[in-house]
Amino acid sequence: MTTSPSASVLRIERIQARILDIPTIRPHKLSFGAIQRQSPVIVQLWLSDGASGFGEAATIGGPSWNEESPESIRHAIDSYLAPAVIGQDAGRFEQLLQRMDLACKGNRFAKSAVEQAAIDAVARSLGLPVWQLLGGKQRESLPLAWTLASGDSAKDIEEAEKMLAARRHRIFKLKIGARAPQDDVAHVARIARALDGRASMTVDVNQAWDGAAARRYLPEMIDAGVGLIEQPVAQWNEEALRQLTATLPHTALVMADETVCTPQDAMRLARHNACHVFSLKIAKHGGLLRTRAVADVARAADIGWYGGTMLETSVGSAASAHVFATLGGTHHNCELFGPQLLVDDIVEQQMVLSDFALQLPDGPGFGLTVVPDRLDRFDRARQGLTPVHVDLGRASAQPA
Repeated sequence: MTTSPSASVLRIERIQARILDIPTIRPHKLSFGAIQRQSPVIVQLWLSDGASGFGEAATIGGPSWNEESPESIRHAIDSYLAPAVIGQDAGRFEQLLQRMDLACKGNRFAKSAVEQAAIDAVARSLGLPVWQLLGGKQRESLPLAWTLASGDSAKDIEEAEKMLAARRHRIFKLKIGARAPQDDVAHVARIARALDGRASMTVDVNQAWDGAAARRYLPEMIDAGVGLIEQPVAQWNEEALRQLTATLPHTALVMADETVCTPQDAMRLARHNACHVFSLKIAKHGGLLRTRAVADVARAADIGWYGGTMLETSVGSAASAHVFATLGGTHHNCELFGPQLLVDDIVEQQMVLSDFALQLPDGPGFGLTVVPDRLDRFDRARQGLTPVHVDLGRASAQPA
C-alpha cells in the first residue's frame, strides 16, 4: 500500500497563547524606565500527529520598547494569526508567514511566537534539532554577555566581579541614557577602571541621545574602554548613525538595534553605511526565517551581527540560539541572558552556561522541556495578575 503525500502532512490543529508574569531578580533599568518583572507571551501549537511546540514573544516594559504589548500580542494571535494558520501544513514555514501577513499587518512579535512554535513542533515530530531545519549549525556555543543595569556603579562592579569569578560572563553591556550624558560617562569610566581590561564593554543608550550628545560624549566612553555602542540615537535618526559610524574612533563599532527590524531596514542601513553591526532579535524581525534574511543582508554588506535579547525565558532564548548558531559572517557574541535575570524559568533545565559561553542544546526541537506546572504558576489568567507598566519614575537613577 502506498501512502499518499497528503497523509504525511503535519497540519496545525490548535494554538494556545497565554501571558506569564515573572519577577526579575533585580530592577532592570533602561533609558526609558525600569522593569521588575517580565511578561512573555508563550504560544503552544499542536500538530495532527500529536506533537507540540512552543514559541515566545517577550516585550520589555509592556509596550515601552515598541508598539506591541503582551496584551496586543495575545489578541493578534487569538483573533487573527491562529485562525490564519490552523489547518495548514506546519512544515511550510514561509507559507505560514505569508498567510499571517495577509491576516495581520505588522505585529512581528506575535508572528515570531507562532512561527517559533510551528518550527519547534515540526522539528520535534521529525526528531531533529531546530538548527538542522535552518541550514545546520556553524558553532557549538555562543560567548554570552551580561547586562549591568542596576544604575549603581558600585553594585554593577560587584555584579561584574562575581560573573568573572564564576566564569559566566566576561562581556558586559552597560545600560545608560537615563541620566545626564556626563554622568553616564562617569558611570561607565568607573566600571571600566574597576574591570581594568579583564572584560569587553558595550554601552546601550536605548535611543536616549540626540546626534550632538552622541558626538560629544561617545569618544570619552571609547577612551574609557567601550568597544561597541548600541543605538545611541533615536530609531528614525539614521543620518546621525551614519555620521557616528564614519567619524568615531575606529577602536569602537556602532550597532543598530531599533533602527533595523526588517530586511528592507537592513538594506537601507547597508546602502548608507550607517552602522558596523546589526543587533539581531527574532521578535523584532518577525521570526527565525526573517532573522536569517536580515543576517543575509549583513553578510552581503560586510556588516557584523550581534545576538540580541528581549529578555525571554529559555523558550525564546533557545529559539534565538538555534538560529544564531546557523549564521555566517562576522559576529560579536550574544546576550541571551534572559533566563538568568528571571526568578524562575518554565523549563526543566536551562541551556548550559560554561566557560563564558552558552552551549547549544541538541535535543529535538529547541532542545528543552517546558514544565506545565511552571506555566500555570506564572499564568496571568490563573493568577489574576494585571498588565505590566514600566516604572518611569525609576529612570532617573542617581550615579553612585
